[in-house]
Amino acid sequence: MSRNDTTQFGPPRPAPAWLGWGALLFFLFTQVYAVVTSPADAMMGHLQKILYVHVPSAWVTFAAFGVVLVASIHFLWKEDERADLLAAASAEVGAMFCGLTLIQGMLWGRPTWGVWWSWDARLTSTLVLFLIFVGYLALRSFVEDPHRRGQWSAAVGILGAINVPIVWMSVRWWRTLHQIQSDPREVAPVFLRGWLLNVAAFSLIAVWFIWKRYEAARYERAAEHAAQAAALGGNNG
Repeated sequence: MSRNDTTQFGPPRPAPAWLGWGALLFFLFTQVYAVVTSPADAMMGHLQKILYVHVPSAWVTFAAFGVVLVASIHFLWKEDERADLLAAASAEVGAMFCGLTLIQGMLWGRPTWGVWWSWDARLTSTLVLFLIFVGYLALRSFVEDPHRRGQWSAAVGILGAINVPIVWMSVRWWRTLHQIQSDPREVAPVFLRGWLLNVAAFSLIAVWFIWKRYEAARYERAAEHAAQAAALGGNNG
């Protein structure tokens, strides 16, 4: 829907309830499976089991910000409000999982490195990514005009998403306390199964959250469009 399109901004397709319940049950199963079936790591002991939530949280963060990038570009190209609302919904979910990733990393870092926080390249770049998207969401709350809000937030969203590969490669580009990315081919199957199952579970939860937030945003915009149409109709009358 372009800026000049006068077609009614209708409600979206509702998210199916089974998706939410299925994602929750699958998440509970994958957590229990990963914790119960994996032995203590030779170096980190049972502490390594936090990676069953830390790695999937980071993956979902990157995927959500990837959606922000694509949706923001689509909005700037087509001026489709739906793309702007999808970008905003994905940014909210991505920021939440990015915050969880930072907290989980601190919980892992305290017994491993002896400190809660280090200005390590991976940690610092992840914090910058988080702050960019917190700023993205704050910007949206301060700009009232929908089109201008979409343009400005799209620019910030694209900038923030570009930071994702910097976060990913930071452990290879700079000397860092954080370990480099694990190669799935080098991870023991007993650990890899738990990681992959939890990545799938977290991804389903993220899809559910984004869908529901996008659905709510569509209803909000539909109400705004209806109010604007009523006001114009009243003025014309």
